[in-house]
Amino acid sequence: MGMNCCKANCWKIGLLVVVGIAALGWVVMALWNWLIPTLFVGGKEIGYVQAMGLLLLSKILFGGFRHGYHGGHGCHGRWHRNRLEQMTPEEREKFQAGMRSCCGGKSKDEAAETPKEQQD
Repeated sequence: MGMNCCKANCWKIGLLVVVGIAALGWVVMALWNWLIPTLFVGGKEIGYVQAMGLLLLSKILFGGFRHGYHGGHGCHGRWHRNRLEQMTPEEREKFQAGMRSCCGGKSKDEAAETPKEQQD
């Protein structure tokens, strides 16, 4: 039951991310269509797909595609790394086992108990 709950949570988080990106695209479109035509002569309104393209372009130009979240770079990654370093080995193993089970992986005990034929 725990695994189904985690999968449901992953789907909810994924859906929330997609809805958030869609809403952000709408906000970019609304702001552009509100400001640009009135501020600049010849400024034209844009559609939703163009707003999503503008959002992607700004991410490329100003944010890049750095892997700060997964690579442990940046303030957020340092905070997590410091938390892990402050844990005792038992706490760290318990935390990692919980993360493996929540993210769809198997704990070390489950992997050892599962026969080789079932893993393939």
